[in-house]
Amino acid sequence: MSFEQGISGLNAASKSLEVIGNNIANANTIGAKSSRAEFSDLYADSLTSQVGKNAGTGVQVAAVAQQFTQGTISSTGNDLDLAINGNGFFQVTRSDGTAAYTRAGQFKMDNQGNVVNNNGDTLTAYATDTSGVRLSSLPAKLQLPTNTLMAANATSSVSAAFNLDASTPTATASTAVTSIGSSLNVYDSLGIAIPLSLYFSKTASANTWNVYTSESGATPTLLGGLSFNADGTLKQTLDSTGTATGSKLLSLSLSSSSGATTPFTASVDFSAATQLGATFSVSALSQDGYAPGQLSNLKVSAAGLVQASYTNGQTQAVGQVALTNFRNPQGLSQLGGGDWGETAASGAGVRGAPGEGVLGSLQSGALEESNVDLTAELVNMMTSQRAYQANAQTIKTMDQVLQTLINLH
Repeated sequence: MSFEQGISGLNAASKSLEVIGNNIANANTIGAKSSRAEFSDLYADSLTSQVGKNAGTGVQVAAVAQQFTQGTISSTGNDLDLAINGNGFFQVTRSDGTAAYTRAGQFKMDNQGNVVNNNGDTLTAYATDTSGVRLSSLPAKLQLPTNTLMAANATSSVSAAFNLDASTPTATASTAVTSIGSSLNVYDSLGIAIPLSLYFSKTASANTWNVYTSESGATPTLLGGLSFNADGTLKQTLDSTGTATGSKLLSLSLSSSSGATTPFTASVDFSAATQLGATFSVSALSQDGYAPGQLSNLKVSAAGLVQASYTNGQTQAVGQVALTNFRNPQGLSQLGGGDWGETAASGAGVRGAPGEGVLGSLQSGALEESNVDLTAELVNMMTSQRAYQANAQTIKTMDQVLQTLINLH
């Protein structure tokens, strides 16, 4: 026995206690991953040493390895809190422009609309069109449209689903045109609402109805007609002269007095209209125009699609969160603040959207807690403490042996 074994044991046990202490300190750190000290023995061989009779020279810390096991996911209710359920890391851009990777999903908006974490790192995402179709294979900083209005959209299509009572008598000159109908708002190019009413009047021709329209309460004008089959389904529409169109659409010319583009045209789809022996009822009446709107809310889907909701009731995709996975996550270098950096040991990152390949899914309004097991760490602390004490005892014993040898003289 020599002092070297005891000293190496003290150093190893001390390092183990440092690792355990760091784990315990980060037990409540979002996205933190526990570490463990991994040891290997030391041997000093020589050409004259006898095989199997070398006592060894102690122990060394071979590595401090991070454990990338899944942490518990807890709900927070904050839409920009994101948790990864499975493999992968959020890719963020640091203030110096370099890329880093993290499992901590505590994101928020800065005053420029950038989605950032507590380090000021900006979350990266794939650019998409408004329907969520990816436009690029390279992620970039995710910036939300907080300082701009969603532009207005003029109505170009109206869809009407309703039932006309087949037992309704044929209209006469004394029959009010506005007795059967419904209304909705359409929008001009500036996003100003225009009240539009649709009215229906049964004609003398079998299974045929006239369609009238009125803008902003004006006198109704004839738009065209509807011709139904014997089973109550729509056969086709008729134009204002009574000529069959061969389709189930009618073209509507709309006007605006607000300075917007005028007139503008919208098609009215009557394909869901029926004529059955039931009272008049409207089951759906919709159009595709809308007023301008401001960003009011955000939602992130399990696939990472960021959906922005606006005050005009519209929802548009503004990007798709990118995730990065590594062949050897334990080869990543720790940068602090919950960030890791890519190294040769980790291998190049493989990027994709959540749910693609082996990448995990996202959970919005939730965070991944630290994977530190406090009970296990406290047990490991006692074990390392005993190892430290035992190694100290070997040094004490060696000191007593040397003192005995000195006393022999």
